[in-house]
Amino acid sequence: MRAISYDKFGGPEVLHVAEVPVPEPGPGQVRVRVAASVVHPVDLMIRSGRFPAPLPTSLPYTPGWDVAGSVDAVGPSVDGLAIGDEVIGFSPWLRTTVGAHAEYVVLDAGWLTSAPTSVPATEAATLPTNGLTAVQALDLLALPAGSTVLVTGAAGQVGGFVLALARTTGLRATGLARAGDREFVESLGATFLWSADDPTEPFDAVIDLAVIGSSLLDLIRDGGGYVAASPPLRPEPVRGIRTFALEVLPDGTRLGELVKLVTSGDIPLRVADVYPFADAAAAHERLAQGGVRGSVVIVP
Repeated sequence: MRAISYDKFGGPEVLHVAEVPVPEPGPGQVRVRVAASVVHPVDLMIRSGRFPAPLPTSLPYTPGWDVAGSVDAVGPSVDGLAIGDEVIGFSPWLRTTVGAHAEYVVLDAGWLTSAPTSVPATEAATLPTNGLTAVQALDLLALPAGSTVLVTGAAGQVGGFVLALARTTGLRATGLARAGDREFVESLGATFLWSADDPTEPFDAVIDLAVIGSSLLDLIRDGGGYVAASPPLRPEPVRGIRTFALEVLPDGTRLGELVKLVTSGDIPLRVADVYPFADAAAAHERLAQGGVRGSVVIVP
């Protein structure tokens, strides 16, 4: 099968299309024929050799977390999925280095759920990693309805999902974003904010996707909550503020709940650009430019 691969760290030019063996599913696993996947900032960091932690395997790597596609083979002890089922899910790449930028990928059945029937695969692929990151951030905070939450980087992929989910759960969200993103932020029922210096009342919690840092603790009430974008960025608690860090985990059941919200129109899916395998370097360059509103999608 074809897969995007790299056998040394460097710029986008190290990416190439390689022929690799077709993986076989083991117990509790299924093989998915990939229709679409997504490029994430962490893919660029790892490819460049700048990821700050050791990885479980060595080069070469096939990148890619999200997958939208169809079940192609089913391993033993799998219930609820059959060959031909349209599914979405994601590979916890930092734990497995099993990449979805390939024609086929083998994943645990519990990491997958039925794909939304109302959108194409290129849009469905944008949901798993970012959508689950958003819902798990809100789960960490466990805020009651009516609570106020500030979301930095609110117009990014995860930020957009957080705003949408906040609306569905009765939270009062404020989105910190660039001036040009005001319409998007307000379309999700959130209050728009363009400077972290503006709030006059403290928030119950902050989800810091823009990596502004511990200065945001000053905007949180005593006993509130703060979610950092990754474990190394989690500040020490002060004034009783609970601090957490995001480490997104695959969860087919929770992803299925998000699919229902996509189908009902409560969660918008955004695609910035779509690239074939042969143009993987261009996809990485596009994301590296910054300011991308929507996911950069890879298709076989």
